[in-house]
Amino acid sequence: MHYPGNIENMAIAHSKVTSQGQISVPVDVRRKLGVGPGSVLEWDEEGDKVVVRRAGCFSSEEIHRALFGMRTPERRSADELKEGIRRYARVRYARH
Repeated sequence: MHYPGNIENMAIAHSKVTSQGQISVPVDVRRKLGVGPGSVLEWDEEGDKVVVRRAGCFSSEEIHRALFGMRTPERRSADELKEGIRRYARVRYARH
């Protein structure tokens, strides 16, 4: 007989905590997050849950929204962009 209860919120994997407080990330979770050796995971609290995600994983659209909000930035030519980078580098790395 099929279980009539809610199986929608079943865990996708389990990990066991070692005495040093370490865990192994199951292979299915590593694949889903696209992480491997050296990857950084971040832990975030969302209400009564703790969410684990790959750190520093932002799309260009998310970065654009963070920098400019919903406004469209002023268009610049490649030469203008290169000159802006040069100006920034001169100021940033100038010897004082």
